Amino acid sequence: MRTPSRAPALTSASPRVPSPLRIAQVGPVATSIPPRGSSSVELLTSLLTEGLVSRGHEVTLFATGTSRTSAALHATFARGYAEDAELWPWDLCEMLNLAAAVERAAEFDVIHYQAMYYPMSIAFTRLSPTPLVQTLHHAPGRSEVELWSRYPEAPFVAISREQATQLSGLNIVGTVHHGIDIGAFAFRREPDDYLMFLGRFTEGKGVLDAIEIAGRAGMRLILAAPENEYYRAVVAPCVDGSRVVYVGEVDATAKVALLGGARALIYPVRSAEPFGLVLAEAMACGTPVAAFNRGAVGELVDEGITGMVFESLDALVAGLPKVLALDRSLVRTRAAERFTIDRMVDAYVDVYRTLLQ
Repeated sequence: MRTPSRAPALTSASPRVPSPLRIAQVGPVATSIPPRGSSSVELLTSLLTEGLVSRGHEVTLFATGTSRTSAALHATFARGYAEDAELWPWDLCEMLNLAAAVERAAEFDVIHYQAMYYPMSIAFTRLSPTPLVQTLHHAPGRSEVELWSRYPEAPFVAISREQATQLSGLNIVGTVHHGIDIGAFAFRREPDDYLMFLGRFTEGKGVLDAIEIAGRAGMRLILAAPENEYYRAVVAPCVDGSRVVYVGEVDATAKVALLGGARALIYPVRSAEPFGLVLAEAMACGTPVAAFNRGAVGELVDEGITGMVFESLDALVAGLPKVLALDRSLVRTRAAERFTIDRMVDAYVDVYRTLLQ
């Protein structure tokens, strides 16, 4: 019979890290997790939660009662404030959901807050007996980071090297690219004949540039995003139902079908975004990306393999034929190598264990 190996002696420099970990995953409470619509933060929270559970960790998800999870569910609210007009103000709802996790801090080894809007969780840094780490899902301004630096010890996980730069001066304990469920994105070797824009309708997303690019390329463009005031005032006049088609907000099934059918995803983002989940989703379908070189785009697009990155609109129009000629099977293969859930889960577990040490 094999004699068990002796565990190394623990010292003050090597504290015992429990395995499995007891993790509080605090998601937004605007809507359910995963979302029925197109909200990426709720989707990513779900993918990470389910991935952690599949590894044997003891996870409690703090979310709405309409959420669907294999973790233990702590439902602070029966429904989200996007679904129940009586739940207002929204930031108090988010604060109460976060506070519910901190009140149970002794039950967890780590609390992970998914900050959809801003990291209100840092205010609990010196109050919680359990390490509290936050992932930010937007690009912060300099004044925001200066305010957050009042808690220099509060640990942040950056979602890209670009965002880590934006968070300069804060306590960055890791950089973890988002993962997606590769198997949920069907590969399309032979696409249809259109370009795709998928994202929120804002000036920073560059939807008007996408319309101009498609027009100059002589190709049909499909727009998919929730309707808002910017769409009604600025974008709708450009939609003719023929060359520019608006299909509204789409669910997961329709999103996969539209991305897979596109010759390319057009991503003419104007602002320095910290990630760009739709880039990975398009690549997973085999659809190459034509994007402006802003924010984290250069980290996500493998030049000449999964797409091409351009400095201007004219350069993108000129280079679009090369994007359309890329091997879609290689696009899919590289996406499956880089954006897996397993890779994301492994990286976050490493962060948790580092915090506990």
